[in-house]
Amino acid sequence: MVNPEKLTSFGRSEESVSFVKTNLVTQGVECDVYSFSGDQSRDLAVVRVAPGAKTPLQKVLSGVTTTEGYVAGKGTLTVQSPDGQVTSFDFDERNQGEGILIEVGQVMQWSAAPDVELVFYEVCVPPYEDGRYENLPE
Repeated sequence: MVNPEKLTSFGRSEESVSFVKTNLVTQGVECDVYSFSGDQSRDLAVVRVAPGAKTPLQKVLSGVTTTEGYVAGKGTLTVQSPDGQVTSFDFDERNQGEGILIEVGQVMQWSAAPDVELVFYEVCVPPYEDGRYENLPE
């Protein structure tokens, strides 16, 4: 996958961010991690999903807020509530900057369209730590 230029700011208010590292999440999914300058209460991930690929199926186990949002490309965010209700959100260029709040106990998964890379963001409060999500079998 193409590694885009690193961000120096994020969001409509153009908050200053600093690049931390790039992680390979799984085959076809890469994640750039950023810190917000002057704000250690949260962090930012910008995730690239190759055409036809998807993120792991993840259950949110902890955190105050987890916001998932569209950046570019085309894809779907599927969210399952603890009661089994499933909601799908389809994203393309019409959804620029749009975000979805994911609650503790919900299960989420992003999937890219078959022919287009998907880029989305994730803001975690507090910052992401191992154990925040549980990868589930599909």
